[in-house]
Amino acid sequence: MSERLITSLTNETVKAVRALHMRKERQQTGRFLAEGLKSIGEALDLGRAPRLLLVGQDARPHPLLDRARSETIKTGGEVVIVTHAILEKISRRENPQTVLAVFDQTYLPLTGIRPESAPCWVALEQVRDPGNLGTIIRTADAAGCGGVILIGDCVDPFSTEAVRATMGSIFAVSISRATVEDFLAWRATWPGAVVGTRLDATVDHRAAALTRPALILMGNEQAGLTDRLAAACDVNVKIPMRGRADSLNLSVATGIMIYAATEGL
Repeated sequence: MSERLITSLTNETVKAVRALHMRKERQQTGRFLAEGLKSIGEALDLGRAPRLLLVGQDARPHPLLDRARSETIKTGGEVVIVTHAILEKISRRENPQTVLAVFDQTYLPLTGIRPESAPCWVALEQVRDPGNLGTIIRTADAAGCGGVILIGDCVDPFSTEAVRATMGSIFAVSISRATVEDFLAWRATWPGAVVGTRLDATVDHRAAALTRPALILMGNEQAGLTDRLAAACDVNVKIPMRGRADSLNLSVATGIMIYAATEGL
């Protein structure tokens, strides 16, 4: 399939891609938007080709861009050339990336998780901030975690804001989702330590015995871990606060816990 040019802001393809900012549209189509050659390159390295590649008219020549074009077409996707105004409209930014892409979403079912394949996994209960979630996914990737499990009513990991915050790690880290009931039933089979964080915990996070594979369980940004999920942990720990602040940002706290669980590797 040859490339085609789109210049109209009201083009149906432009409307369809822009609609991926809405969760309902992402759920109905099973697709999401990724921005920039770095993220697209991560996808290509992991065998994920775009369904649709949008290239700005002012995009500079680059070997990775040539590869993205080639692999998109080879796998049955479409490449379109678009104006700067279209890139701005789709990305909702005044200085958009010059290359955007639409990918299929992928989730790993709980039954597909192999705990021993990584030293640490992360489970998040009702996380609501897309920036936090994206940063946690990126940190999990950097530390070599096996994946991130979303419990209950969480923000969409494939929202544009969350995907941006992952910096391409959305393609490298497996994402699972579960109801509280399904998670608790599955957790009963976990072979290593399950550790939660609570402000009212008495055990220092550095003193906990984190038998691998460790499953780090983190709660909501405002309310923290619920009593029900805290009770399902082998141990609940706290991260000491030495200054006036009484708590940490969720993504920062999760990063500390991840590296505590993977320390020495």
